[in-house]
Amino acid sequence: MVISLSLAGVMALIVIVLVRTGSQRIWPGIACALFGFALASTGLAPGITRAIQTIAGRAQSL
Repeated sequence: MVISLSLAGVMALIVIVLVRTGSQRIWPGIACALFGFALASTGLAPGITRAIQTIAGRAQSL
């Protein structure tokens, strides 16, 4: 059985673990999230999406 998780869900889980273990503080994490939202509305968003899809496709074929 194949289980697929969205990239956003995996990243959210990683952030939660980092904040709970103290490796990542909450305010810098919020700043990074806001930067991500701002970056998503720029012209770079399609290129970033393609790069992530390419990396995920290659990782899946391993």
